[in-house]
Amino acid sequence: MAGRGRAPKRVMGLLLAGLTGLAGLTGLVGCGGSAGTDAASAEVRQVLDRRAAAVRDGSERAFVATAPPGSVAAAERAGARTQFRNLRAVPLTDWSYRVTGFHRSGDRATADAELRYRIDGYDRAPVVTPRTLSLVRAGGRWYVSADRPAGDASRQLWEQGPVVAVRGEHSLVLGVGQSRGTLRGYAGLADRAVPAVRQAWGGTWPGQVVVLVPKSLEGMAELLGAPASGYRGIAAVTTGEAGGSQKAPADRIIVNPDAYGVLGSFGRQVVLTHETTHVATRASTSAATPLWLSEGYADWVGYLGTGRTAAQVAPELTRAVLDGRVPDALPKDGDFGFGGDAAKLARAYESGWLACRMIAERWGEVRLGEFYRTVGAHEKRAGAVEEGLRKVLDTSPEDFTALWRTYLREQLG
Repeated sequence: MAGRGRAPKRVMGLLLAGLTGLAGLTGLVGCGGSAGTDAASAEVRQVLDRRAAAVRDGSERAFVATAPPGSVAAAERAGARTQFRNLRAVPLTDWSYRVTGFHRSGDRATADAELRYRIDGYDRAPVVTPRTLSLVRAGGRWYVSADRPAGDASRQLWEQGPVVAVRGEHSLVLGVGQSRGTLRGYAGLADRAVPAVRQAWGGTWPGQVVVLVPKSLEGMAELLGAPASGYRGIAAVTTGEAGGSQKAPADRIIVNPDAYGVLGSFGRQVVLTHETTHVATRASTSAATPLWLSEGYADWVGYLGTGRTAAQVAPELTRAVLDGRVPDALPKDGDFGFGGDAAKLARAYESGWLACRMIAERWGEVRLGEFYRTVGAHEKRAGAVEEGLRKVLDTSPEDFTALWRTYLREQLG
């Protein structure tokens, strides 16, 4: 299922309904402008450079050396050691800090920074996440006493525990609190999803996915920087840059292990194929793309070739049609909100899926892909679907909606 993240992010996911049963620092801002502050800024830059180099070089000793020395700071050094070891399995090709603010009070200071990192072989550009670093001065040198997310920024996977990494043929799975065997299962599902999506979508996407598997629903919410209550019952989401380009980090498929765990093998495959579709279509998905199309298309690929009937995939919408409550229009973006009425949310997803299924059956699978790309290429939301319908399907919104409503009655009535 999908929802809007903080711009320019777009978060997409899948509901359970129907499935059960770097470079160095480039800037530093000082406060006060005094010579003492300037000197401290330079020293902080040096310690963060050393910290970043220790991560890139895989040196635990050098990383821990950036924490305060002495028995009084034993907890800080132990924390640095734990942080390094949690991170060790992540295949990084870059790690750096860009400091954006510096605030000093005597022998203590706070640095506001952007952490930039890349996963080797996957990220074409750095992931950038805001951090707040606490520093202390001892023996004439500055040390990092704490490194945490800034404000309401999301936590990183390694902040939840030791990361275990499993590589598949087309995937990298990073997990916390999960056995290696469990993570291999995710990799196998992702490796089957990638060829299926490539066959349906085509295109020039990289053909590989990054899957993050936290320990729990709460861990998933931390990675998204959002309340856990909004994702209960959501099997997985995909995060990435809207209209992702060749200079964007790789999308992350983030799993809710609590919801995912109740699914059988069929449902788990549908989830990973759905989310992988979001990864593949990212470059053609923009603010002009309505959620009924992006989610409906991902569901269409997810269920393609499974042999499931419309009534099996769309139970909530089936009940509505049988009760004489055929929707008057395709769902709006607001109908896809994570924290709302579960039945209404399910009907929104099912409606989008059946719209895409109808296009594939009536106009062909190739035309469905062309319609998706045409809508996403529009400069703004207004007129995007209308243009796609006219150019690709030679129809109007009114006629398309009427056809879709008739299709619902035929398939579900």
